[in-house]
Amino acid sequence: MTSTTPRIGIATREGTAADNADAAKVYQLADGTVGAAVIDGIGHGPHTSATAPLLAEVAARITARRGPLAGLLTAADLVADPGADGREADAVAVVAQITADRSRIAWVGDCRAYTWDGEDFTLHLRTTDQTMGQWARIHHGVPIEVAEHHDAWVRVSLATATVTTTREVGLPEGVRLVLLLSDGVHGQASHDDLTALVHEHANNPQALADALVAAAEADDDGYRDDATAIVIATQ
Repeated sequence: MTSTTPRIGIATREGTAADNADAAKVYQLADGTVGAAVIDGIGHGPHTSATAPLLAEVAARITARRGPLAGLLTAADLVADPGADGREADAVAVVAQITADRSRIAWVGDCRAYTWDGEDFTLHLRTTDQTMGQWARIHHGVPIEVAEHHDAWVRVSLATATVTTTREVGLPEGVRLVLLLSDGVHGQASHDDLTALVHEHANNPQALADALVAAAEADDDGYRDDATAIVIATQ
């Protein structure tokens, strides 16, 4: 990255429940370092939807300056206490720091990060969902329908995040696009559909972000989650 303005797309779409509990923010330092955050509030309502943008702002700014782990845990401190009324908001999150030398991500819960290098035309998932469903898949080999039933059960959230429960990984060199998604996108659009959209809109981050959130479809019960995407073109 350089000190010029990076090519970034941000999009969010409210689901069928009232109040969008998702939020997204990208912040760039003077040296060109980018911090980005997608927040997915747990539950819906005015309290959660009002807090989510604050969490995204803090997470993005601190991630840019201090790195993904610091950015995520600083945001976590804002909701670690339940508050005087016991109703403080909670959320899951994924953050990314993009610099000239390296790129890193951190996450809690089931927000995801993907990368695309433009060479093998494969969309690579870089995160592992912290859900009971995914835990069951990895450790118990349970039937797929049982695991899917527990995918909505998040094992780690911002309110419970610690250094040991927060996941952080570096991204490989040569990455062309970094995608940060709430589960309203990746949970309601197939991996093949996401890959096709990346191929179609790879040269236009904003068009890709818009297409990703638009691709999320309602489930069999007519429910559609809030959907949020950040797309960062690193080259």
